Amino acid sequence: MLKEKLNDLQAFVVVARERSFTRAAAQLGVSRSALSHTLLGLEERLGVRLLIRTTRSVSPTEAGNRLLTVLGPRLEEIASELTSLRASRNKPVGTVRITANDHAIVTVLWPRLHPLLLECPDINIEFSVGYELTDIAAQQFDAGVRMGDRVDNDMIAVRLTPDVTMAAVASPGYLVNRPSIVKPDDLLAHNCINLRLQTHGALYAWEFEKDGQAREVWVKGQTTFNNTFLMIQAALDDAGIAYVPLDLVAKHIASGALVQVLIDWSPRFPGYFLYYPDRRHLPAAFERVLDALRWSNQPDAGGKGSKSLAGRTT
Repeated sequence: MLKEKLNDLQAFVVVARERSFTRAAAQLGVSRSALSHTLLGLEERLGVRLLIRTTRSVSPTEAGNRLLTVLGPRLEEIASELTSLRASRNKPVGTVRITANDHAIVTVLWPRLHPLLLECPDINIEFSVGYELTDIAAQQFDAGVRMGDRVDNDMIAVRLTPDVTMAAVASPGYLVNRPSIVKPDDLLAHNCINLRLQTHGALYAWEFEKDGQAREVWVKGQTTFNNTFLMIQAALDDAGIAYVPLDLVAKHIASGALVQVLIDWSPRFPGYFLYYPDRRHLPAAFERVLDALRWSNQPDAGGKGSKSLAGRTT
């Protein structure tokens, strides 16, 4: 562990290069006597003489020259990096890492961030696909996306979309000569395409709601995926019934390739929210990403601000 203060080491470098306490003190903005005291203290702690002092000049010892050779370039690198960091506060540069599921990336993040990438070539965005609730700090992500705005106290949630409608769909080829589906429990007689949640390794229970009545069904079937788009493809291939966000299959329903069942039981879930640590001095690149994603900034937001919950959502 570095026990010496960075300011003391910087003072030594300036004195050794200037070979004058007077000039070094003026450059550092301290008194000559204070600077001399600082260097004496540094030598005392190291147990090594770093400077040869005379009434007319100051010069580094052999040990001082060794330290200057190693320390000088390192301090210049640190100073340069600090200058760069200060400059980046107002310039959108750097990488923003976001974890989200495939549906959120395809339908929300990519369509809104692609134009930003074209506009700001110094911004890089790394997408990581995952269904689990990620500890973004531990995994070194800048932000995560999930449905709902319930977050820890040290997180901020920003609405990205309106509420999401879920739909149970199947191909006409699968439904032919199959039992009718009037209520959620009727799914138990069907081949359903399951989703395995990576968070706990469990299968997802299909959730339905009608007239205030909620119903969960643990469906069964021959196929299980951990990817929404593969579930849709399986449904298109007559493999069974899939339970997916309606916006992903709307075009297939319109074309007749898929049929929505249990329409009056289709529930709505809180939309997607982006969550990130509550901190000051957000990097300019992250602020640009946040502005591009925020639901209240979207043309189809209807002028509505984003939902606020207990002061933790913006």
